[in-house]
Amino acid sequence: MADPLSADRLLAALRTEGLTVVEVGNWRTHNRNHKGSWGPVHGVMIHHTVTKGTTSTVRICRDGYSGLPGPLCHGVIAKDGSVHLISAGRANHAGLGDGDVLRAVIAERELPADNEANTDGNRHFYGFECENLGDGKDPWPAVQLEAIERVSAAICRAHGWNERSVIGHLEWQPGKVDPRGFSMDTMRGRIRRRLAGAPAPVPTPPKEDNVMEPVEVWAYRNKRADEASVARGDGRIPDAYGYLVQTHSLARALIAKADARPAVDLSGEQLTALANAVAAHPALADQIAERVAEKIAARLAN
Repeated sequence: MADPLSADRLLAALRTEGLTVVEVGNWRTHNRNHKGSWGPVHGVMIHHTVTKGTTSTVRICRDGYSGLPGPLCHGVIAKDGSVHLISAGRANHAGLGDGDVLRAVIAERELPADNEANTDGNRHFYGFECENLGDGKDPWPAVQLEAIERVSAAICRAHGWNERSVIGHLEWQPGKVDPRGFSMDTMRGRIRRRLAGAPAPVPTPPKEDNVMEPVEVWAYRNKRADEASVARGDGRIPDAYGYLVQTHSLARALIAKADARPAVDLSGEQLTALANAVAAHPALADQIAERVAEKIAARLAN
C-alpha cells in the first residue's frame, strides 16, 4: 500500500535522478480525480504516443482528444530525454487491465500473461508517455531510453520498489502493443542496475570570483528550465529570468571584447603635457571624456 507522491516529491525525485524536467502549466492540479480514486499506487507504466513532435505531443497528452479527455499521463518523455510533467493525480493512461498482473506487480514477481480487462489501472499506476510513432521503425534515441530508465528508477526509489514495479502498457491491457521498439525486460534490467547504485548527485553550481556570481549560480541552477522556455519561443525573450541571463551574457561578452583591445601606451612627456593642458583648460577634461567614450563605443561595435 503506497500513497501517491505529492507534486513536490515527484518533481524532487525526478530532478534528483538527474533528469531535465519541464513543468507544464497547472500540472500540479490538472487531473481526473473527480472520476475516481488516485491511489494506492503500485507501479509505473510506460507507453508510446503514436505522435511526432514534442510540442504537439505534450499538448495532446495534456488536453486529450475527442472521446479521451486529458491528462493522458503524468509525464511525457521526449526524444531529447526531457520529461514534461502533465499531472500529479489520476490520469487517463492505463485503462482497464488484468488484475492478475496488478497482483504480480504488488508482489514484485514475474508477470503473468494479460488476458483480462477487469481492473482500473488509472488508479494504481504512474503513467509516462514516450514520444514515438510506435511503428517499429521510429528510432528510440539513447537519451530517451536513459530518461525512461531514470524516471522509472526515481519513482521506484521514492517508494522503495524494485524494477518489477515497472511495466509496459502491452503487459497490462490485452491488445496493446506499447511501448514498441524496445524490450521491457531489457528496460527492467537497466532499472535494476540503476537502483543498485546511488541516485545521480545534484550538480554543484560553478563558482567564479566576480561580482556577477549570484547571477552565475542562478543561471546554472535554472539552465535547463531556461533552455526549455527558449525552445518554446518565437524569438521573443520568454521571461524576466531569460532577460537577466541574456543581459548578463551580453555584458560578459562586451567586457571580454574590451579586455582584448590593445592598451594605449603614453610616454611620460605625453602624460605631463596632457595633464598641463587639462589644468590650463578645465573644460578640456569633459571633452576628452566624451571623445574616449565615443572611441570605446565605436570599437565595441566593430
